[in-house]
Amino acid sequence: MRELSRTTRGITTAALAAMLASACGGSGTSSSAPAATTAGNAPASAAAGGKKLRIGVSIADQKSLFYIAEADGIKKAAQEMGAEVVLLSADNNSTQQVNQVNDLLTQGVDALIFTAQDATSAAAGVRAANKAKVPVVAVDEKPEDGNGQLGTYIATDSVKAADALCTWMFQKMGGSGEIGILQGVLGATAEQQRSAGCKKALDANPNIKVVAKQSANWDETEGFKAAQNMLQANPGIKAIFGESDAMGLGAAKAAKAAGRKIIAVGIDGFPTMIDGIKNRLTDATQAQIPYVMGQLAVKNAISLTKGEKVPAVQYQDTVLVTQETAATVDPVQFYGPNVK
Repeated sequence: MRELSRTTRGITTAALAAMLASACGGSGTSSSAPAATTAGNAPASAAAGGKKLRIGVSIADQKSLFYIAEADGIKKAAQEMGAEVVLLSADNNSTQQVNQVNDLLTQGVDALIFTAQDATSAAAGVRAANKAKVPVVAVDEKPEDGNGQLGTYIATDSVKAADALCTWMFQKMGGSGEIGILQGVLGATAEQQRSAGCKKALDANPNIKVVAKQSANWDETEGFKAAQNMLQANPGIKAIFGESDAMGLGAAKAAKAAGRKIIAVGIDGFPTMIDGIKNRLTDATQAQIPYVMGQLAVKNAISLTKGEKVPAVQYQDTVLVTQETAATVDPVQFYGPNVK
């Protein structure tokens, strides 16, 4: 795991290319409906006794850009490594996801890549895979209980990302002032980690005061409404930390509608947010790399089927994108070629 600088730094295409080169590269396709994807000819490294490896994939949805990019990365890596992928979307229904995982296991998949809708489906799915002796690669959402065993967990280091982003925001504020925080779905792994990361930055900056905090469930419309309320109730707010890009955009639009100038930031690296930064509507984001994470998940799933050891936790770097660096950034570098 590489350390992320906590000061503003330039972003070059070469640096991002080097990050992407750490995993399998390429493109793929996505679908919001449950679908099976069969990749091409199996190389020896991906086959056991001439049999093509079959990887089951359960993803929370195929509407979020993060999950679409993850699925694209999974499909491309499977194609390159000669594995077959059966990819199912739970459409944000935890009961449906548990049932889908059980269906994949019944089909006899060799490994499971699992991006859970919530902690409940995460724990149940991992337990079921453990019982079937199928290795599990968890991506993004980590089962927090249930005594299940993961082969590996791949995710953004959200604590570090939020710490660095909030520290940057506080510096832009001059080290003092009032802020609001828009939280994601309460209890979700990313929400807990991003809240913890910003708290670390707050602890180091005692002159920053949180005067409003509300969950907006990762949603731009909810973020807009929550930010409206925050700004009306707290005329001294200088900045709003959105724990996702959608909420950061909602906050920026609410401030613009109210004739207020605030610093608005988020975490994701979505094209809409980067466009907002370029247009000076928003101020910064921490860009995740879900396309690469999907590729890494396939690589690790195949290794686990061979009995090879992989790291228990694999946190991935984010990239700080600001108004000074946004012109050098292409979201394809984070979310793959299908993001446009």
